[in-house]
Amino acid sequence: MKRMGILNSTISEMVANMGHTDMLTIVDMGFPIPDGAKKVDLVVDKGKPGLLEVVEVILKELEIEKIILAEEMNEKNSETRDLLINLVEKNNSNVKIEFIPHEEFKKISRTSKGFVRTGADKPYSNVILVSGVIF
Repeated sequence: MKRMGILNSTISEMVANMGHTDMLTIVDMGFPIPDGAKKVDLVVDKGKPGLLEVVEVILKELEIEKIILAEEMNEKNSETRDLLINLVEKNNSNVKIEFIPHEEFKKISRTSKGFVRTGADKPYSNVILVSGVIF
């Protein structure tokens, strides 16, 4: 039995298969995940698990070079935005942060290697993690 890191076998496999610039999209309860996309639905109740706690665990194993957020998050969910950016920068201070319109976010996310649905219940609680390299 695995003792640490990502204990969900599907998410662990997704992370292990990520290459440079591949994307993993972590989303809220309401995000429209495309039909046929690889997904892990972690929702057990409204707000559980939260976006931040899921991202925190994934960042322990995934090297990222950029995150992509919806620009609407700046106005509609700045508290989560700030906490998320702090969490990411604590893990890697060189991470680029990009804001794009939510409609563009949805289009770009379609090329993700996978989706992880959280119980996040605040508007625009979504992030695309863009994989970096460890060398």
